[in-house]
Amino acid sequence: MTAAPTPRPTLVNVGHYENFPVASIFLPRRLRRPIRAIYRFARAADDIADEGDAAPEIRLARLEAFREQLHALERGEAAAMPIFAELGEVIRQHGLPYGLFHDLLDAFAQDCTKTRYADFGEVMAYCRKSANPIGRLLLKLYGADAPRNQAYSDGICAALQIINFLQDVAVDWRKNRIYFPQDEMARFGISERQIAEGRTDGLWQVFMREQIARARKLLAAGAPLGRLLKGRIGFEMRLIILGGERILYKLHRSHGDMFSQRPTLGFSDWLYMLWRALRKK
Repeated sequence: MTAAPTPRPTLVNVGHYENFPVASIFLPRRLRRPIRAIYRFARAADDIADEGDAAPEIRLARLEAFREQLHALERGEAAAMPIFAELGEVIRQHGLPYGLFHDLLDAFAQDCTKTRYADFGEVMAYCRKSANPIGRLLLKLYGADAPRNQAYSDGICAALQIINFLQDVAVDWRKNRIYFPQDEMARFGISERQIAEGRTDGLWQVFMREQIARARKLLAAGAPLGRLLKGRIGFEMRLIILGGERILYKLHRSHGDMFSQRPTLGFSDWLYMLWRALRKK
């Protein structure tokens, strides 16, 4: 997937970052280059963790090479990889915390070795590394990284991460990953075989209603950020939140059947979201 600027508003997937904005036309021009640099880093690292047939130890070694590049930048040394040259400039110009980039690498490394999550606490711990850093980096770029904004952003990012998990149950299964909490699967009698076969019988619909409701509450908890951020940045944030809401609506409407009806955003969805974002609702 290319990281080039898109000619229309879009929510571009970075692995599990379905709602990562890549140089949207709605963002101020000054922010497009730094956001693209962050995207390229995240995209490249996620590809290491996700793409191809390399063994986990090889993927981990490649991710460690990325980490060494970050350490080199921290020491003020020249980057050996082109992708890090631009990233280093962006980090220095905007004072971005290196720790957030290391958190992302931690999450990608975890994807190489951990394929099941015992409970929702483990899922949220993953989100704190895989999703929340993206939101905090964007807030830093916006000059709006007050603690309250960070808390709202964490809720939005965790919700979007979980929404993408719900979209991609079948995709993740093919990679031998299940992000549903194992204790909740057991409580509702959901088996791995049921996921493998793409069946929505038994208590699947009840189980999915609970997953959707929790993601919706998380997203709603962070939604005030879309009204707190001003101008085009706030407009972009409201679009991202509305995108998550629309996916949840479609999941609910399909009774949680993402196997035969993976929810995506179409033209009519964009019209609705643009209208809502302009009205700040």
